[in-house]
Amino acid sequence: MTQQAAALQTYNNELVKCIEDLCSKRDELNCLIKQEEEEKERLQHDIRILSEKLSRVNESLTQRLAARATFDRTIAETEASYTKILESSQSLLSVLKQEGGSLSKATEPRRKEH
Repeated sequence: MTQQAAALQTYNNELVKCIEDLCSKRDELNCLIKQEEEEKERLQHDIRILSEKLSRVNESLTQRLAARATFDRTIAETEASYTKILESSQSLLSVLKQEGGSLSKATEPRRKEH
């Protein structure tokens, strides 16, 4: 019976050691799980912050793009109007030169014919 008791004690010791090893591994795993959960929370927080920032940047970008389109349209219209003004000025100058030439001829003294 002593031999059986010794064997039983050996099995009991091994069983306790195995249980302690499993508990130790579970504790290590719990520690890793806790670390990953904390990292997950940090990442989710960062994602929320970045999403809000992205939303604000998108809103600002949309407003700036609209403003740029307005500037582009205004510049194009102004340049077209300015071109028309230049063409009108050129036409007016041409007409004035012709009229001025005609008026000069009309105001010249007449030559006497012999």
